[in-house]
Amino acid sequence: MNPAYQPLMEPYKFRSGVEVMNRVVHAPMTISFSRQDGVASDDLIAYYESRTNGVGMAVTGSTTVAPSGKVFGGELAADRDETIPSLQRVAAAMKKHGAKAILQLFHGGRESSPEAAGGEIVGASAVAKEGASAIPRALEDHEILEIVRAFGASTRRAIEAGFDGVEIHGANRFLLQQFFSPYTNRRDDRWGGDADRRMAFPLAVVDEVLKAAAEHAERPFLVGYRLSPEEETTPGITMADTLKLADALANKELDYLHVSLLNFWSKPRRGVEDDRSRMEILHELVGPRVPLIGVGSIRTPDEAVGALRTGVPLIALGRELIIDPDWVRKVASGKENEIRTELSLNDQEKLGISDPLWNKIVHTPGWFPIADQA
Repeated sequence: MNPAYQPLMEPYKFRSGVEVMNRVVHAPMTISFSRQDGVASDDLIAYYESRTNGVGMAVTGSTTVAPSGKVFGGELAADRDETIPSLQRVAAAMKKHGAKAILQLFHGGRESSPEAAGGEIVGASAVAKEGASAIPRALEDHEILEIVRAFGASTRRAIEAGFDGVEIHGANRFLLQQFFSPYTNRRDDRWGGDADRRMAFPLAVVDEVLKAAAEHAERPFLVGYRLSPEEETTPGITMADTLKLADALANKELDYLHVSLLNFWSKPRRGVEDDRSRMEILHELVGPRVPLIGVGSIRTPDEAVGALRTGVPLIALGRELIIDPDWVRKVASGKENEIRTELSLNDQEKLGISDPLWNKIVHTPGWFPIADQA
């Protein structure tokens, strides 16, 4: 291995005691390979086996904690005990080559589809998704508490299934972010209003998940949280809001914060006057208390090492591992020059990519580099 890339291969130990063998994380991606009832398919198992060979830690795509939270149809489910055997298969596949397996838990809120969610969609407030005709029903207080408990119950199922941890999905416009955003949260009760009340639901979920982990895990078990730093809408989440949320999260007993970005080096839109990247600003604030996972357009080992130099201890790869499942192993064996950095239109079957994901890749300009597409 090239000595310059040794920092990527160093082990890392989290607060909970879980230790990963290197600094590379398989980022959560929606791969659309589960059955419509949320049970893992053989194709999903094969996908995770191939994509987790070499990484230190792997996070599943969005996994539902309640039927009302389905967005895509075909995502994994952890909303009932009957899903535990399916989750056991997923955890075993992800851990087969030494990676730690993390189950990402989410509720789609207003992003859910009426068809997948059983007809009605719910959210923090009755604010429809852009371009959508379905208006979500604002959750009542007792329903909010039921969803909080659902995150805890799903954490228990993850433990029983053999996962090494869970990641609370508070990013990408899903329900936890909807509660924190002044755009989608227009409530005037204890779950809405100023930033402190808007973060009450995400923090309640964190507390419930940590409680479930403490009660049910008999070995070290990770709890992480994923967040999106800003929103484009006005009103919307600003970088100043995110720093307030990150500060509150850093005071919990979390193992990491995972910052969802398309570009690791992207800079704030509004809310702070700072020329540094969002990752650098967040690391300065919370780094001494909770480690960050950075992600976004880190395509080469040199770029990954450069990201680590900011002090952020872990780097996640998403699109890069879809393009080249052997990315980490090639670095470890000194074959980094063989890493693929773009797709071909003939790659779907060879790379084991589902039809929904492949169609999105091909028809979303600029999302993936495609060699033979103009």
